[in-house]
Amino acid sequence: MKKIITTDKAPAPIGPYNQAVLSGNTLYTSGQIAINPETGELVLDSIEAETKQVMQNMKEVLASAGMTFENVIKTSIFISDMHNFSKINAVYGEYFNDATAPARETVEVANLPKFVNVEISMIAVK
Repeated sequence: MKKIITTDKAPAPIGPYNQAVLSGNTLYTSGQIAINPETGELVLDSIEAETKQVMQNMKEVLASAGMTFENVIKTSIFISDMHNFSKINAVYGEYFNDATAPARETVEVANLPKFVNVEISMIAVK
């Protein structure tokens, strides 16, 4: 059985998908990009600001399922330029404790939705 998770504190889906799906105790999030949910505008001032908006969006999706970053067991990071890895990683690292950080992969891709620079998805367990 699955439960659809939604919040107006993160960007609404721009296609036929949901922000997250809870199956049992496991939450599967869709990828988040740097859309400010209040304005609907992309946050592209810098790669750091973009990554922070992505993580804030993800924080709200997790919260809507009663979870935090402590519940995250796996993340997938998709970036358009591996040269931005260290800057993205520095912002991402602010949201996790090194000792309990989730498993992760980071992959460079040719393009992302709306031609953003970073997209992140997560799996979390309650």
